Amino acid sequence: MSTPALSPAVPKPDHIPDQFVYDFDFFADEAMTKNAHARVLDIVKNAPPVFWTPRHGGHWVLASHQAVFEATRDYDHFSNSPMPYEAIQQVLESLPEGAPKPFIPAPITFDPPHHSVFRAPLNKAFSPKAMHQLKGKIRELAVSLIDAVKEKGECAFVDAISEPLPVTVFLEMFGLPVEKQRLYRDLVKEHFTNTDRDQQAITKRLRKVADVMRDTIIERRDNPQDDLLSLLWQAEFNGEKATLYDLENYAVMLFTAGLDTVVNGMALGAIHLAENPELQAELRADPEKVPQATEEILRRYTFTIPPRFMAADCDFLGAPLKKGDMALMFLPAADLDATEYPEPEKFNLEREGKAHIAFGTGIHRCLGSHLARIELNILYEEMMARLPEFRLDPDKPLVYHGGHVWGPEEVYLKWDV
Repeated sequence: MSTPALSPAVPKPDHIPDQFVYDFDFFADEAMTKNAHARVLDIVKNAPPVFWTPRHGGHWVLASHQAVFEATRDYDHFSNSPMPYEAIQQVLESLPEGAPKPFIPAPITFDPPHHSVFRAPLNKAFSPKAMHQLKGKIRELAVSLIDAVKEKGECAFVDAISEPLPVTVFLEMFGLPVEKQRLYRDLVKEHFTNTDRDQQAITKRLRKVADVMRDTIIERRDNPQDDLLSLLWQAEFNGEKATLYDLENYAVMLFTAGLDTVVNGMALGAIHLAENPELQAELRADPEKVPQATEEILRRYTFTIPPRFMAADCDFLGAPLKKGDMALMFLPAADLDATEYPEPEKFNLEREGKAHIAFGTGIHRCLGSHLARIELNILYEEMMARLPEFRLDPDKPLVYHGGHVWGPEEVYLKWDV
């Protein structure tokens, strides 16, 4: 895979002092595509805690733990939407009857007080208790995927394991046909890897996602089953019953979030385990340490970079952010901040202190974090139990992709049989 082209650099606005400028393309930085988290460490050590980059039209990056922690709790300034809720509703109401509506992924787009209204129907479905009930199915699937490659002595890990495992679990939970897994995954990848931020282009990509689910969404309205789509049809928002438009907005959000993030998290964990045979040995000898390893892998290789949009001018930790600016919450750097995590570049199974923020923080903290942890723990447990010591294939070097979710394009593993 060739390195994507850098976005053109735009001129620096006059109000931004030079000391806040640092050139970084979170989609196509060359060093990042070769070794993503080595590049993160470089940024942590050499870039300002809050910096402005001229790439992708010019935007801010919040790289320190303090910056991310404070910004994700300040939704009066750092909004999850480029437009206030009221302005979005005015746009929707102004559309001619029958005109296609832009997608407003719910609840992630909304800030308080509207956020809680749209998140409430999902809280029970993604609760720790509900996720715990999926453990048996998740383990059965993990075992079957690992056993399918065990005797081969090698595998393309993303294609064989880290993609089908969480994607299958999600599709079954959502009520979507598992046999269309490849189609769904390709659409999500197209959405996340596309750098075109024009709203019409984004809407067009999301429409393709919604269209492949539309028949199933309507079928669940008419014939409810024990799945997430059926549950959402029973929801009410501000006293109004759910509509097809509401369901499509939910589906687009859950679909894009649920089919990509854990795939990359598993792949990053496999890389670390493959590069550290002594850790594999330790976990095989004491499987109860797997949850500790999972948490440290999540901290050391955090992989999501959610955006925020400035709702008002703000002098933030000395940086002059203006209304309308985009600011990336650079979680991979925040979790490698030495002021929060001593010797952050070191993987420490016994690390104590503050928890990582790989799943975000504040009101928009990842809804699926309980499910992700269960899937990661079970996968690592079964890899340790069923595979001999595995390693990276030296003839197939890693290549990383950037964007709002980072990860390797593929991870080629080998082991002796």
